[in-house]
Amino acid sequence: MLLALTLLTGGALLTLVLGVVGGGDPVAVLPLGAAFALLATLGFRWVLRRSSRAWSATHVFVGLVLASVVFALAPGVGGTLFLIVLVSQCVLLLPLPVTVVVIAMVPMVHTGMPLLDALREGLGTLVAVVFAAVVTELLRREQAMRRELATAHQQLRDQAAQTERLALAQERNRVARDIHDGLGHSLTVVQMQLQAARALLGSGRDGADEVLAKAQHQSQEALAEVRRSVGALREARVVPPLPEALRALAQESEAAGLPTDVAVAGDERPLPDPAREALFRAAQEGLTNVRKHAGAHRAELCLEYADGAVRVVVRDDGHGSAEATPGFGLIGLRERAEQLGGRLELAPAPGVGSALTVEVPA
Repeated sequence: MLLALTLLTGGALLTLVLGVVGGGDPVAVLPLGAAFALLATLGFRWVLRRSSRAWSATHVFVGLVLASVVFALAPGVGGTLFLIVLVSQCVLLLPLPVTVVVIAMVPMVHTGMPLLDALREGLGTLVAVVFAAVVTELLRREQAMRRELATAHQQLRDQAAQTERLALAQERNRVARDIHDGLGHSLTVVQMQLQAARALLGSGRDGADEVLAKAQHQSQEALAEVRRSVGALREARVVPPLPEALRALAQESEAAGLPTDVAVAGDERPLPDPAREALFRAAQEGLTNVRKHAGAHRAELCLEYADGAVRVVVRDDGHGSAEATPGFGLIGLRERAEQLGGRLELAPAPGVGSALTVEVPA
């Protein structure tokens, strides 16, 4: 729009020069025309950058005076174009009521002509400046809409990038939990089996083959767990019912040297995959912590189906693994539970040992 007004001002000045050359007083008209052209180009850009209402009003007033004097000295197309430029700039600088006042004053430049000529010429000039004002306002709104649209597009791109970052962070956390809860559990069992094998080898070979066979089996389970975690990123996997999965987990715990009982209370019912996964990982992590920290002789897995919720409780008769500083495993379990609207609690069990409770709505 600035370029268009600059070109229009240049064309008006050229038209004025040609008109004066054809007949008129160039000494009086051309300096005023050049002054208006400088005001409408360099002065307008300067005022536009200031965004000052006082400077804008001053610019329009001085421009109106110059354009009116030029038109009075050399009536014609050049002076009319000056008035059109002025009204367009007024639309861009000042509120609409001020622009209306300026437009109403423009036909007064024909004062002094015969009445009919003044009415005819004034009406034509009024129509021209009103048309220029409407076009300028439409262009201003169109540019404003383009800026708003560009801003909205940028905001959408920023929001999409933020959503992608959050999704990636959530997926990294999920994969980290799966690796810790699955692979970490299996490798812990393998470590304990190998420690037992080393102890047996130190006192003789009796029983060492059996312990090493269990360690080998557990390492195969760890590899299978890694494959399941990778497969979960590609497609849904088929999982057994939760009671069956907990009994298999108890057998695995007993094979690692920790006798584990399983108790199921309430009416068994199917669970959504996220709830089932959270409860299974809670039992798995709980037994892993008991074997690593509690020094327990026995453990118990309790699966309780209550109204509106299902919980898993891991109890032991050790010396209090609940006092241990929560690690990545418990942090991951708490995240799983909270994402489902559930809770995690780790506290001393009645009597001795500790109890890990994870409850999720279901």
